[in-house]
Amino acid sequence: MAFARFASLRLLRAVLTLWFAVTVTFFLVRLLPGDPALAVASPTMTAEQREEMLADFGLDQPLPVQYFTYLSQLVQGNLGISFRQSIPVLDVLLERLPWTLILTGSSLVVTLIVGVPLAVAAARRRGSHIDRAVQVGGVIGQSLFVPTVGIFLLYVFGLWLGWLPIGGAIDRDVFGIEAYGSMLRHLVLPCLSLVLLQLGPYVLFLRTSLIDALGEDYTTVARSKGVSERTVVWKHALRNALLPTVTLIGLQLGFLVGGAVLTETIFAYPGIGRAIYEAVGQLDFAVLQGAFVLLAATVVIANLLTDLLYGVLDPRVRQA
Repeated sequence: MAFARFASLRLLRAVLTLWFAVTVTFFLVRLLPGDPALAVASPTMTAEQREEMLADFGLDQPLPVQYFTYLSQLVQGNLGISFRQSIPVLDVLLERLPWTLILTGSSLVVTLIVGVPLAVAAARRRGSHIDRAVQVGGVIGQSLFVPTVGIFLLYVFGLWLGWLPIGGAIDRDVFGIEAYGSMLRHLVLPCLSLVLLQLGPYVLFLRTSLIDALGEDYTTVARSKGVSERTVVWKHALRNALLPTVTLIGLQLGFLVGGAVLTETIFAYPGIGRAIYEAVGQLDFAVLQGAFVLLAATVVIANLLTDLLYGVLDPRVRQA
């Protein structure tokens, strides 16, 4: 019963957050410079043809009417029609979404695979050279900027050394295993950019949580019973230290999605971020607001799942 109430409140908060994000996106997009009518209507068209085309997209209606029409269509899963491509926005985004999921998912997995051992090594050897190196590296990682890292990696490994592709997601005319190899080579630099940017917060946060956990009474009791230090760290302390890290992963997902937008633009990676960049240049407001809504929904759903998972792992949270 307590978990049902906890889940209902979190679901209501997620719905309100998503509505707020959709509303802000709708009005923010219309504050951008440029007339969306120019993206739809050709200057060579007659006035009647231009008015008819604008009416088809609902651009001739007052802004409040456009807003409520958009909300009603959104509830039905309709994100509108692309001004430039004249196809449903949902089709445009679903074509790009797998690439963004591959990039963000792989960078998150690599971050955890690298970050957890680094945090454990720093916490077990607190004050050592390893601990100091991890702290300095974490602080530097937090101060990096997406374009700086992306352009540096692109210049060194793509242009100077020539080891990896400088753009795109896959080579043309490749099939089978060769296609998978091409995808991996194109994924390395964008993924590495995101890993370098998000590794610092994870490692520093988990290190601090693990140091606190290693000082708790239950770890002292385990050591007094003759349990090895390796078991105390990996089986007892790390399990409890990972609980607040789950929350951090949910909160950092928004940063990860934002970083993916810039990273895809730098590396010409054909994901949602690249679609946003192209939509801005083409004044395709329908694709632009559809992409923002999709990314906002992804972050809200991920945070909702994180809250629910945390409520399952720690029953005390359900009472908060």
